[in-house]
Amino acid sequence: MPLAKFNFKAGINKEETDYSNEGGWVDGNLVRFRKSRVEKIGGWIKSTTNSILGRARALHQWISLAGTRYLGVGTTLKYYIEAGGEFNDVTPVRATTTNGITFAATNGSSTITATDSSHGAVIGDFVTISGSASLGGLITATVLDQEYQIATVPSTNTYTFTAKDTDGDEVTANASDSGNGGAGVDGVYQINVGLDDYVQGTGWGTGTWGASTFGSATGLSASNQLRIWTHDNFGEDLAINVRAGGIYYWTEDDGLSTRAVALSALSGANLAPTVGLQVITSETDRHMIVLGADPVSSGSRTGTIDPMLIAFSDQESAIEWEALSTNTAGSLRLSSGSQIVGGLKARQEILIWTDNAIYAMNFIGPPLTFAVNLINEGAGLIGPKACVNTPSGIFFMSKTGFYFYNGAIKKMESTVQEYVFQDLDINQAYKCHLALNSEFGEVWFFYPSIEDGTKEISRYAIYNYEEGLWSIGSLVRYAWIDAGVRNTPQATGVDSSTYYLYDHESGFNADSDPMDNVYIQSADFDFGEGETLAFIKRIIPDIKFVNDVGTSPNGAVNVVLKKRDFNGESLSTDSTSQVTSSTTQSYVRARGRQFVLRFESDDDNSDGDRKDYKWRLGATRMDIQPSGRRGA
Repeated sequence: MPLAKFNFKAGINKEETDYSNEGGWVDGNLVRFRKSRVEKIGGWIKSTTNSILGRARALHQWISLAGTRYLGVGTTLKYYIEAGGEFNDVTPVRATTTNGITFAATNGSSTITATDSSHGAVIGDFVTISGSASLGGLITATVLDQEYQIATVPSTNTYTFTAKDTDGDEVTANASDSGNGGAGVDGVYQINVGLDDYVQGTGWGTGTWGASTFGSATGLSASNQLRIWTHDNFGEDLAINVRAGGIYYWTEDDGLSTRAVALSALSGANLAPTVGLQVITSETDRHMIVLGADPVSSGSRTGTIDPMLIAFSDQESAIEWEALSTNTAGSLRLSSGSQIVGGLKARQEILIWTDNAIYAMNFIGPPLTFAVNLINEGAGLIGPKACVNTPSGIFFMSKTGFYFYNGAIKKMESTVQEYVFQDLDINQAYKCHLALNSEFGEVWFFYPSIEDGTKEISRYAIYNYEEGLWSIGSLVRYAWIDAGVRNTPQATGVDSSTYYLYDHESGFNADSDPMDNVYIQSADFDFGEGETLAFIKRIIPDIKFVNDVGTSPNGAVNVVLKKRDFNGESLSTDSTSQVTSSTTQSYVRARGRQFVLRFESDDDNSDGDRKDYKWRLGATRMDIQPSGRRGA
């Protein structure tokens, strides 16, 4: 019997049953579709060996007038500006104490108790101590005068940290450490850290976490909620906002050794918002905009978020926010929804999502400055970072599906929608984010998976917007930014509990290791209509191997043939054949009613050659023939 050629339909389809999707793909990991063919995705490598503290859920890149390439990195614990591979800590300062801190140590313990009246710190905060004196033993002034992360907060006046030397090793107090550190100890407290998880049920009120009456709303603040940063340039400078928290400003001229300061504390600042949900700059008309700003009352900002209020500065000014007849500063309020979730700059407009609607904000000039138009109700945003601007238009993710905007809202047809949304951990939906990989015409939808059970980003769905194809997989990436200022896309992830910045589409490895668990699996196929058993005795593969310099390496892919008689049965592996660049054909002996083909990377790297390559599938041919008949 002649060979049968199998050209499987491009794209992964999880909406159909395995049998009804005959001739298509049903599952995969770390693969993409390019020109309708399956291939392994590009690899990644650490951008720098320097690590960061905390999960980074926000990235922003820009270039100074002098040509310096900057990357803003907002984590649960810090805000950094990366330049030249160095992460410079520019986290704003919340409070300072002068000559007001004392210490106590216990013999045989590395725990130091600091006393500072009404310090305002929470667990995980950072404090930089200076001006100390030795406690009399091993806890010297050099040990104390460092930056420390607060371990516990026993009271409003005390906190503890673990003593360390300048190399980061723990220092244990001895019996001589009976002093209090002297009378001139200073402390500089960075802004409160945020949470790694989203907390449901917080409301828009006043007060601190846990302080409200049982059953009533708790005031949302930056320290009791998932830490999400937003940032945008105002010229060379950087405006930064902690969601539900303060608004800060980093001045490029002051250099990387200086910290961002409160926007309202800038010289000449007038009625600048003090808190907000997002900061964004209007490109063409040069206004700074705060979504969810605190309103003005009796000539000053209230300090309490209005989740539907939009405030904007005077044109060409980051510091003038008072609405006057002589300027373009002002504010407006949205009406559809209960809170602003996020905003994104688009072509000649700013899109603003509430929890159930989308608005377009346009510059119209004095006296109103901006106008907002309701585009759609019912298509809100699932999380502040769940939208992305692409060459084809705006893609975003709501609680009910994937959407596209290019002048009008359209719900996207997706062959993986039910699979994604049934597995999505909706309680952690604010962690969802969208990423653009323009080199391959792709949008990546990252989300936390119920099945994985981590409450963290662990899976993705890829949409190729040039070909209309979907793929799926598992990858932990907390934030992503496309190539532009940098040569490759960059993303943040974790390696052995340490957080790093990665360059993507760099080679074909997972950092320095071969990429694990790369595969694509077909739907069931049969002979005729399945009434006849089939016998497969030979597979002729069509696989191209390419390394990062474009030559054909000694790559390897396993071709796995699985079978079953009926859909209700589990698949069993019948044969596994290793295919290399020199393989011409593989002989197998498989007899069954329904078959599945799976192509997976060979993880064997014992010869040192089978890494840093990609593989690309063509048309697989099989020697398949009828083998008798079996009744139902």
